[in-house]
Amino acid sequence: MTIRINSCFDSGNIDVVDATDCTSIDLRIRKDSNSDFLQWFHFSVAGVRGKTCRINIVNAADTSYPKGWEGYDVATSLDRQFWYRTPAEYDGRTLSWTFEAQNDLIWFAYFAPYSMDRHLDFVAAAATGESVQYESLGVTHQGRSIDYLKVTALQSEAANEPHNSKRKQLWVIARQHPGESMAEWWMEGWLDRLLDQDDARSRELRSLADIHIVPNMNPDGTFLGNLRTNALGVNLNREWQSPSLDKSPEVYHVRQRMQQTGIDLALDVHGDEALPYNFIAGTEGVEGWTDERDAELQVFKHEWAAINPDFQYAQGYPRSAKGKANLDICSSYLAHHFGCLAMTLEMPFKDTMDTPRPFSGWSPERSMRLGASFVDMAHQALSGRLPR
Repeated sequence: MTIRINSCFDSGNIDVVDATDCTSIDLRIRKDSNSDFLQWFHFSVAGVRGKTCRINIVNAADTSYPKGWEGYDVATSLDRQFWYRTPAEYDGRTLSWTFEAQNDLIWFAYFAPYSMDRHLDFVAAAATGESVQYESLGVTHQGRSIDYLKVTALQSEAANEPHNSKRKQLWVIARQHPGESMAEWWMEGWLDRLLDQDDARSRELRSLADIHIVPNMNPDGTFLGNLRTNALGVNLNREWQSPSLDKSPEVYHVRQRMQQTGIDLALDVHGDEALPYNFIAGTEGVEGWTDERDAELQVFKHEWAAINPDFQYAQGYPRSAKGKANLDICSSYLAHHFGCLAMTLEMPFKDTMDTPRPFSGWSPERSMRLGASFVDMAHQALSGRLPR
């Protein structure tokens, strides 16, 4: 059989350099649309059953985050449902891995993909929820819907609210960078628990807050197999001070709705290529940052680590100097504009250093469980129950 490499599907990305010999299949990652970013790959291999094969990503050193290949193993699947890791090697130039092909078809990806098809199924199922209101906030450059879900208390839950209490406003968005597919797996876990009518903490949170959710901020980039940008090559997480309908309609429409609702707590969910940890990137650099706000952030991180040990607070990005925050970035803009606790959650493409599971690495299942645990954290923060 002829070796077939295919990436012509939802979220696919790879170019073939040479696939004549299964012992050395040379491939290249394509750049994002209209951009120089590149790192995400997702493709299938056919025609190699019973053979020992070696894949070489020959432009790994030219990718946006080459340190991301250090200690990295490749997400692998036989059925596109269950993903495990194939050990990989990076020599400073090429990312390579060897596999024994026991099936006619095998799939590889930078991380377990969360396709637009799955996104549409996820949103459609959530929109049937008794406590959910669905709305399309607008469309992307290529005409895809910017899906928005508002979760509110059921009538029976609202009856338990204190009289004249002011409802809190919680915003959670994900996947500004489309290649960070773990972010939408996280969203699925978060929303599954949030909508569980038998979960007492979720009921309490819904009675306390209006919860605004954008599961995928960048549907064009997701479908196109981009790492970091929309169809126009725009990094959405650098557009928050001045989004436009021409360049960044995704941010423009979401920010408009945020202005209407206000925000008490916000989380922007991402993935980090290089660091093998789950961590929070805070907004210490915004004007008006106080010791009280810093204490709230630190307690939040400590409490989340106690609830889910896959999260940790010892490792992460350096703190921004006071007054030096980049307000083009979502969480910094929101913290500055609304004076709220706004954070960026980063998850790894690799395994977690502190809580490793080598067969699966950081996975969809672990992402979902971390998302589910955010129900507890959001409730603590919005109910004033974070320890002082």
